[in-house]
Amino acid sequence: MSDVVSRLDEWGKPAWITLMVLGFMVFWPVGLLILGYLIWSGRMACGGRFGDRSEWQQRMAARWERKMDRFGMRGAAYSSSGNAAFDEYRDETLKRLEEEQREFRTFLERLRMAKDRAEFDQFMTERRNRPEDGPQGHAAQNGNPAG
Repeated sequence: MSDVVSRLDEWGKPAWITLMVLGFMVFWPVGLLILGYLIWSGRMACGGRFGDRSEWQQRMAARWERKMDRFGMRGAAYSSSGNAAFDEYRDETLKRLEEEQREFRTFLERLRMAKDRAEFDQFMTERRNRPEDGPQGHAAQNGNPAG
């Protein structure tokens, strides 16, 4: 059984999807079992160990925000509950949550930038400190520019 799984993993997602579709065509519970296994094991790369879940979540959040803007459902655009005090509380809470979301995104961007900067600085340090190879490196070490 593990040989079949490893072979399908080598062929990738199309092989798993084909197997699942064939399972549904032959006997639907088999297709359902394969689908459950694909979701449980994370083989469809919707996140977890196979993909960057935060990137996926960012794309989905951006898509959701575009839809909210397109349909005019931002902030106070929600219908009234009939209770002015509750509507005011809801609007203030939504504004506060949106501000916290913006602050958190800014924080994440700063973290990513700091990580990228640290990795780049480390690369440049290692590059500067590595020994020179080839004829130019030996000539520079011996003090003889001609080689």
